[in-house]
Amino acid sequence: MSEVNPIFSLRDISKHFPGVKALDKVQLDLYPGQVTALVGENGAGKSTLVKVMTGIHQPTSGTLILDDKPVELVTPEDARLLGITAIHQETVLFDELSVAENIFAGHYMKHPSGRLNWPGMESESARILKEIDAPLDPKKLLKELSIGQRHMVAIARALSFDAKVVILDEPTAALSHREIEDFYNIVRRLKAKGCAIMFISHKFDEIYTIADRFTVFRDGCYVGDGKIPEVAEAELVTMMVGRTIDNAYPKVDAEFGAEIMKVENFSHPTEFDDINFDLREGEILGFYGLVGAGRTELMQSLFGVTNIASGQIKIDRTNIAINSPSDAIKAGIVYVPEERQSQGTVLEFPIYQNIGLPQLDKINSNGLLDDEAEYALADEYAKRLRVKAPNWHEKVENLSGGNQQKVVIGKWLATKPKVIILDEPTKGIDIGSKAAVHEFMSELTGQGLAVIMVSSELPEVMGMADRIIVMREGLMVNEFARDDFTAEKLVSAATGATGGLYEKYVKKPRSTTWYGYSFATCTYRNDYSGLFRIVQSSRCLQ
Repeated sequence: MSEVNPIFSLRDISKHFPGVKALDKVQLDLYPGQVTALVGENGAGKSTLVKVMTGIHQPTSGTLILDDKPVELVTPEDARLLGITAIHQETVLFDELSVAENIFAGHYMKHPSGRLNWPGMESESARILKEIDAPLDPKKLLKELSIGQRHMVAIARALSFDAKVVILDEPTAALSHREIEDFYNIVRRLKAKGCAIMFISHKFDEIYTIADRFTVFRDGCYVGDGKIPEVAEAELVTMMVGRTIDNAYPKVDAEFGAEIMKVENFSHPTEFDDINFDLREGEILGFYGLVGAGRTELMQSLFGVTNIASGQIKIDRTNIAINSPSDAIKAGIVYVPEERQSQGTVLEFPIYQNIGLPQLDKINSNGLLDDEAEYALADEYAKRLRVKAPNWHEKVENLSGGNQQKVVIGKWLATKPKVIILDEPTKGIDIGSKAAVHEFMSELTGQGLAVIMVSSELPEVMGMADRIIVMREGLMVNEFARDDFTAEKLVSAATGATGGLYEKYVKKPRSTTWYGYSFATCTYRNDYSGLFRIVQSSRCLQ
């Protein structure tokens, strides 16, 4: 890797909020034609730093240096004019506008007369999209595109500003395997153009695939930096969390109790068919499958979000009718959704009101809001889950992703359920928070609670589940006991592949990790936990 001067540097940046020191004299360098991974747990200060870099927040102290000159970013427009842009996990675009309109929104091309230059914008949009190998029609409405294609539009929008610095904040969280590979190719093209890229991701396979350098934050402080080929994953984890995580999947063998839930002949007209399973007290039942397998749709039906499914659900051997989430909650079934921000919380509400939300009638029995009782309930469960916040009056939107997830889990645990459904429970949260969620899952089952866990992460579902049901195209295709499931069996069932799948492992020279290849479908990577992680291959299914 050639040594060059950084395009964008941050020196001794601090940012203080009332009662909170979000950043404390941190530093960062971004280099032309290179990807720097910003690594840290939720709450490490990464999101605050992005807001400082894009003019949303102004630092309490410190200096920002662009092209060897100090700069002040008073507004996001200042950052844009200097060529600094960010692409977030939740891309903010406009569904009813065309691709070209989204790319040039806020800086439309105009004729000398002042009229909008539509042919010019469509032509320039086509040129930028071709540059990143995104074959999209500039006239097509955004709502007709996939999530991956929307990310391409967001990147094209960034390039329309002649960006020097591109910040990628968890950009792959909602992408399919194939879309992730397309995204990697776009990043490589941005590097070839000389852009300095900051990449935020909790997924180590992504970091080691695409990043050249790393910088680590912990608790709002700078810990260290270096070059990716020179650091082992275990070392990077220790820098992130300040300790080693020897067991990311602290599975405890619980004593199973009586059958608590039974689902028979459960079907939906379009999403899934003939689902049958049982669940016992103290058990973690995993559901695994590829995107589109119908797992989330099944869980939402069990929780009453959709009520057109047929079949029987029994709790404690008694048939129950679930026509709404309130029916499910009364029966002792709760659901932690995959999309925690849009479906699991009210972001503008404080922590204590979110935790008390499902049982306002119980807390406020006289019809008047009892803030003291709500706060006491939140205090019990937020402390139990170790939510990091100045106090429980803090708005959920101000919390890190991992702490938002803890609030959602705490909200449902406070109802004292019998069955908790966790849909992608660690999506978008850091390795330390993942370990805490996994540890808490084992604690719950030890107390007799039954858990249904939906996960696309093979190490997670193998590490935590007592049994695993594999779904494909809306059907249950196989079920494995803990002493019987392997990565090969699970992925073969999920993809429909049969026969011998694996070649011998080969070592890639730039990484300390190992890769194996499937003849038919997917690529696997062994991460620091010693279990398989499914990653992208040009031969993977969508």
